[in-house]
Amino acid sequence: MTALTEPVQIAYSPCPNDTFVFDAWAHGRVPGAPALDVTFADIDITNGMAERGEFDVLKVSYAVLPYVLDEYALLPCGGALGRGCGPLVLTLPHSRLRSSGGTPMAAADLTGRTVAVPSERSTAYLLFRLWAADTIPDGVGHIVVMPFHEIMPAVRDGKVDAGLVIHEARFTYQNYGLHKLADMGEHWERTTGLPIPLGAIIAKRSLGDDTLKLLAESARASVRAAWDDPEASRPYVLEHAQEMDPKVADQHIGLYVNEFTADLGDDGYAAIRGLLTRAAAEGLVPPLGPDALNFP
Repeated sequence: MTALTEPVQIAYSPCPNDTFVFDAWAHGRVPGAPALDVTFADIDITNGMAERGEFDVLKVSYAVLPYVLDEYALLPCGGALGRGCGPLVLTLPHSRLRSSGGTPMAAADLTGRTVAVPSERSTAYLLFRLWAADTIPDGVGHIVVMPFHEIMPAVRDGKVDAGLVIHEARFTYQNYGLHKLADMGEHWERTTGLPIPLGAIIAKRSLGDDTLKLLAESARASVRAAWDDPEASRPYVLEHAQEMDPKVADQHIGLYVNEFTADLGDDGYAAIRGLLTRAAAEGLVPPLGPDALNFP
């Protein structure tokens, strides 16, 4: 690796998977990697940053790629794909969220209901819409965008009929007395056989091919360093985990940091193209060009 003269401006989330992945690089423990100037922001914020071209490197939703790939290249590593880690649709288990016959709510009972989502420019939202297209023929009634941390309380308090949740909510939704209506990842994996594409690492094409390759090598080396010595990243992970239980943080990392983080591989690229092709067919995103995902 050859060093750059200026720190790379990078933005990623404070979630445990991102801090675990980038800890070694951010703290100068990846030999030859460029220095990082890190900004923390939730992924709905970094999606907007990417659309405005504000940073050299960003962690974004795969759902935003069709809007930014003219200016940014997808790195073949550092992101989040996986199996058994998809977004969930949550509801209250009782009262008005039961069908008229008194049986537990089924997917079709979301017809005409209000659903809270963390973003309409998120992979979770695309997976939800693809699931809904297959399982709710008459469609949901109204989509409400709200901050991720407000969704489960809103469902619990009856402010919305259902909520689409991501990340550590997989492990905590029962604390809110909520019921899992459906797992978007299970539907995706059952219908495609592919891993679930969630978060991508992108870098500005204007940095040049050599720098893009250096960034990819640095990200991959940082992932491997975290695997080699997981305890080294723990202070960084817990510092930014927003009071998350350390066990939940470990579960989070275990789900979202895997072989696809080190290298997308054929299945990873097939999952990304499959998601965005299906979403484009539903009119949810613009179509991808044939070479849009190519890396130098």
